[in-house]
Amino acid sequence: MNDTRMPAPPSPAAELRAALGEAGLSAGATDTVAENRVRITPLSPADARQLARLIRTGTKRTLKAARALREICAAHRIELPGLRVRQGRITLGPVQVDDAARLARLLGAVPPTTERPDPDIVRAMLGQVFPQATGGGALSVSVRENTRGLLDLGSIDARTARRLIRALQF
Repeated sequence: MNDTRMPAPPSPAAELRAALGEAGLSAGATDTVAENRVRITPLSPADARQLARLIRTGTKRTLKAARALREICAAHRIELPGLRVRQGRITLGPVQVDDAARLARLLGAVPPTTERPDPDIVRAMLGQVFPQATGGGALSVSVRENTRGLLDLGSIDARTARRLIRALQF
């Protein structure tokens, strides 16, 4: 009988050790089971600078897209105070329902007929127009139950952010 099980993936510390080695950095990494953390052994100042440069280079496009998205949204009077880069993705965060409705209209949604848009209707509008405006990009949108005036917008990758920026420019 053949054993077709996949080998276990490398531990997070092993992945980090391999990446550090590939980058020419002399640092170790160990898993600490008790704390559910990975520890990096002390780095020389030169290795620390190189690691910082590599991180900045690796996140440069995402950070640039987040900055541009924040600027174009501000130009359209859409406030995204929770816009952050987290784990390589751009999290849009909480947004006022009126701002979310404005975003949906700018992306091509038919505006609601009421002066104060219903959060559930705005959520549905964004869910419909966002993929169309961004060439298939997905955005999770949820209504905050305890704060009906807010929606929570999920995260998008840098490519989707750039497509969203282009859609908002025209």
